[in-house]
Amino acid sequence: MVSGNELQEMYETMVTARHYEERLQEEYLVGKQPAFDISAGPIPGELHLAAGHEASGAGVCQHLRDDDTVTAPHRPHHIAIAKGVDLKRMTAEIFGRESGPSKGKGGHMHLFDPDVNFACSGIIAEGCPPAVGAGLAAKKQNTDSVAVAFLGEGAIDQGAFLESLNLAAVQNLPVVFVVEDNDWAISMPKDRITDVENGARRADGFDMPGTRVDADDAVAVYEAAREAIGRARDRNGPSLLEVQVHRRMGHFMGDPEAYRPAEDQEAAEQRDSIERLESELRAHGVDDETIEELRDRARERVEEAIEWATEQPEPEPDDAYEDVFVNPPSGVTDSEPSLAETGGDD
Repeated sequence: MVSGNELQEMYETMVTARHYEERLQEEYLVGKQPAFDISAGPIPGELHLAAGHEASGAGVCQHLRDDDTVTAPHRPHHIAIAKGVDLKRMTAEIFGRESGPSKGKGGHMHLFDPDVNFACSGIIAEGCPPAVGAGLAAKKQNTDSVAVAFLGEGAIDQGAFLESLNLAAVQNLPVVFVVEDNDWAISMPKDRITDVENGARRADGFDMPGTRVDADDAVAVYEAAREAIGRARDRNGPSLLEVQVHRRMGHFMGDPEAYRPAEDQEAAEQRDSIERLESELRAHGVDDETIEELRDRARERVEEAIEWATEQPEPEPDDAYEDVFVNPPSGVTDSEPSLAETGGDD
């Protein structure tokens, strides 16, 4: 059973993640309206927000330690917050500031925090092979750390995912694959891109346990993840967990969602995992004053992170040539400067 303290911790994590996404949406749209200009504003480029996914990150990561590895997809903020990534530095990265963990070069889809073993990528299912690698390393080092790979339901047909399931099963690795099913693979409903309604059945072909949580329920996710992560930590092999979540915003900011029926959006708004967890807290005797304190603390943390991030300096233009790999052209010797060293080929 989940304890009252853990319920409060998960609730604060989820409220932090929700408020964070809502505030990023506000900041992102500055300068981009009325005519949407993706290059304008304090956060240029794409931004994929995870409002509605909170139960997945909180319920799973509640069982993890800093030495456990987590890989996330292109919609990563709720998972990063749940794993303990430094919120101020992550926000600086999203705003393209040099104080970010990747010095403002990675942006929101390429966050990396070695202090808590977290990374994400904009490539579909890309996080699965590195998670398997982390699981293999833990096995060879004879530790009890585990690896968790988060991905969307649109990624369950990708070769990287299926090959990772196979290797994890063959090597009996401490890896948990968590599929976040929000019903939409960008603009395509799930039933138009895969013939498996229950993505957890993908585990059947690899002789590993597969479990699906059908509701936006952090407690149900917590219980299912406890079994899967415990199994991995005890060196009993990998598991696949699919979690029903919902998408409260577009696939990316600026997405008009013309493809999405109004009733689907309305249904998503009604399936709020945060409201569900509030009811669970009250059932455990947590009063409204405590709940409001948790919400206030979450809001303050987010506001402090955004204020701090926007005060950080932007990288110098020449910094673009730092921290990159350069293969010198054929015929260039070690004594001759590369293009990155000379500043270009003009």
